[in-house]
Amino acid sequence: MHFARLFVPLTSSKVLSLEKTQKIFGFLLSYSYLCPQICATRARIHKNYMKDLLRKLFSPIIWGNLLAMVVAAVLLVFLVWQGMRLYTHHGEKIEVPNVKGMLLEDAKFNLEKVDLVAEVADSSYNRSLPAGTILDQTPAKGKKVKSGRTIFLTINSREMPTLVMPDIADNCSLREAQAKLKALGFKLGNVEYVHGDKDWVMDVKCGGHHVAAGERVSIDTPVILVVGNDTDVFDEFEEDSLEVDTLMDISGLADFETELDE
Repeated sequence: MHFARLFVPLTSSKVLSLEKTQKIFGFLLSYSYLCPQICATRARIHKNYMKDLLRKLFSPIIWGNLLAMVVAAVLLVFLVWQGMRLYTHHGEKIEVPNVKGMLLEDAKFNLEKVDLVAEVADSSYNRSLPAGTILDQTPAKGKKVKSGRTIFLTINSREMPTLVMPDIADNCSLREAQAKLKALGFKLGNVEYVHGDKDWVMDVKCGGHHVAAGERVSIDTPVILVVGNDTDVFDEFEEDSLEVDTLMDISGLADFETELDE
């Protein structure tokens, strides 16, 4: 009766029928009976789920897979580390031998014996050494390097280098021309003097022939500067003046004689 009163609307004047009240009451009784069973079933399912989960977590298969992944990761790191050591030649130290003064073939042989690579990087010229002689090396002798390192070599050129003749003919004084040529590396010969302004470069010769600006000249060929010498010019000017004075004197005497005859 207590449950039946709950379903009587407060705002309605009608009361539910006895049949409907009995159905509702029966439903409530069945629900109150089934509710503990449902709760127990849910608790049992949850308990079984946890047991199954724990069983799977502690399964030898899962732990075996995890252990295999860890071992694979450690092995991969070890292999990469060893590969880097081999590639970079970690810990290797080779002393660079001295190959300066050797011929190129001998230098290559000595460097290859200690697992080093020779490479010609530049050339220069030294007339006192035979062609192909090693003039310099980088890294220098005694340096510690790893195997396979490239040693850059500077060799003595087989051909004598040449230089471009600057524009000095009839363009500068003797002192300026000599300073320019020495700075560029030319070899200077004896100065040749001709009629012209004193200490003014009139011409440039190499090997007995004229050299124009822009031509290439061997660094071993002496450059002869043709320079003016005003002493000769002054003497010539005095001789010309003397001849003019003589002619003027003769002309004056002739005029004087003509006046006397008149």
